[in-house]
Amino acid sequence: MQATPQSSGPAPENGPARHRRRSRGPILGLLASAAALAGLATMLTGGADAAENPYERGPAPTEASVTATRGAYAVSETRVSPFSVSGFGGGTIYYPNSTGEGTFGAVAISPGYTARQSSIAWLGPRLASQGFVVFTIDTHTTSDQPASRGDQLLAALDYLTRTSSVRNRVDSTRLGVMGHSMGGGGALEAAKDRPSLKAAIPLTGWNLDKNWPEIQTPTLIVGADGDTVAPVRSHSEPFYESLPSSLDRAYLELNNANHVTPNMSNTTIAKYSISWLKRFIDNDIRYEGFLCPLPRPSLSIAEYRGNCPHTA
Repeated sequence: MQATPQSSGPAPENGPARHRRRSRGPILGLLASAAALAGLATMLTGGADAAENPYERGPAPTEASVTATRGAYAVSETRVSPFSVSGFGGGTIYYPNSTGEGTFGAVAISPGYTARQSSIAWLGPRLASQGFVVFTIDTHTTSDQPASRGDQLLAALDYLTRTSSVRNRVDSTRLGVMGHSMGGGGALEAAKDRPSLKAAIPLTGWNLDKNWPEIQTPTLIVGADGDTVAPVRSHSEPFYESLPSSLDRAYLELNNANHVTPNMSNTTIAKYSISWLKRFIDNDIRYEGFLCPLPRPSLSIAEYRGNCPHTA
């Protein structure tokens, strides 16, 4: 704090007035000190009016925590029979055991063409252990197209929040979608159809529709440099480039990867998926540092594009 400049010489004063001014000096000093302490407390605590984010879950993240095969939460799972649901083909729900922190955000994940939920099962416990309810689904048939997979992802989220045995653990206002291949194309379809979704992550996505200017959901597009089924030049890159420039969006191209890389446990996919879901489903700005500044090319990243800082 800068001291108030003082005059070089005393001003003429009468006795009583001078006494009054001098008696106020210590009081003003105490008040100034109190104000300074209050200002320091405000800076340290964020201010009395600064509300903590009620959706933060888990400890402060580190590089080790976002790349670990398991996060801070113990996880349970429950199978959902295709005969007990409508609109999709059943699946497996992974959820944190904790009940002391309120509800969690949730994400539904679709497999790709000809595949079943087992192909994306690694994402279930990995994401759930970071503080999400995760629903890996089967589709009606393994040949369902992206539009159908998008509808099924939304049907799965509706089941999860309204009917499932873990519905009381889920915050129905904080939902996201993911998917591999045609399931990734389905994630784009779901985000287009339901703008209230908080996050979308297509993994080496495939879709005949290349233009997505309608999407309002923060979207992380993940492509692979060696993908010959959904080459990035005809799929992931135009998907990303067609998203509104004002949208929180990112394009991650995996290095030395191919179309089926998302079907296997992958640290890079996990790190940036966790960070994206935390940042936009939980509004947890503690994860912003893993997304901004934009990650640089590396042994695992061929290219990364996006807008920083994020605004949502």
